[in-house]
Amino acid sequence: MPSDKAAGSPDLRVGLVQMSCVDDVSANIGTAENEIRKAAKQGAQVICLPELFATKYFCQTEDPAHFDFAEPIPGPTTRRFSALALELGVVLVVPLFERRAAGVYHNSAVVLDVTGELCGVYRKMHVPDDPQFYEKYYFAPGDQGYVVFDTAFARISVLICWDQWYPEAARLAALAGAQVIFYPTAIGWLASETIEVRREQHDAWRTMQRSHAISNCVFVATVNRVGEEVVGSGRDGLEFWGRSFACGPTGAVLDEARGDTNEILLVDCDFNAIEEQRRNWPFLRDRRVDTYAQLTKRYIDSDSRSTKS
Repeated sequence: MPSDKAAGSPDLRVGLVQMSCVDDVSANIGTAENEIRKAAKQGAQVICLPELFATKYFCQTEDPAHFDFAEPIPGPTTRRFSALALELGVVLVVPLFERRAAGVYHNSAVVLDVTGELCGVYRKMHVPDDPQFYEKYYFAPGDQGYVVFDTAFARISVLICWDQWYPEAARLAALAGAQVIFYPTAIGWLASETIEVRREQHDAWRTMQRSHAISNCVFVATVNRVGEEVVGSGRDGLEFWGRSFACGPTGAVLDEARGDTNEILLVDCDFNAIEEQRRNWPFLRDRRVDTYAQLTKRYIDSDSRSTKS
């Protein structure tokens, strides 16, 4: 990673590509490429696409035909965006429906460096199974842990959507040296949900990710898809709420997209802010690592709880 910079310039410019997705895979990939080019032209150095951007969010139904969307890594999409990263001199975070082997599929993201080389793959660790989010049908959980990637511009981690609700994942990324945690996302509302519920859900989602930035003193960048998507006939779809955003080590929101349109979000990061915040709020210094063994338990049953005060 570069060790110097021009006076007053940021260490990193992040680009988030918020986009709607259609039935045509080639159209989605074309849209993503065009938006990446626009972001790079505006100085973005690390550019992230939304979760499963190449298709509509097919997990609304359980349909074995949807497994045909999966591809190996490396594969056609990886190769295309690898060439693009090399051409533009940028780092790309490209989410994919990965076919690892016959019958073994993952919700993944590849990180491609400025050379076009594959830095590595992250496989979504926390896989949901909720109404119209039937991901367990399609995806095996990741088995490589919480990966941190050294890129030409920054040390980054990638976590995917449902991962964003788990403080343990963000903590492990920060402990491994991540300066920016990216959350490619596909999150939205069911048609039946009221305005009040929608507001509460969005507020919880935004608050949770800001808390990861605060408790770990890192930058967090979240990119969502946008628009209404219906998969299958005779049924309601999902309304993806967009509102991609990024925040700094204090949790302050640096910029935020709208909820109803395609948009490129550009956010500048000064990594000195990480050092400064960790000096003022030394959460990592004061961790009691000798007291956390029970975090590996599913739940602490009553007969395992200490009676000592």
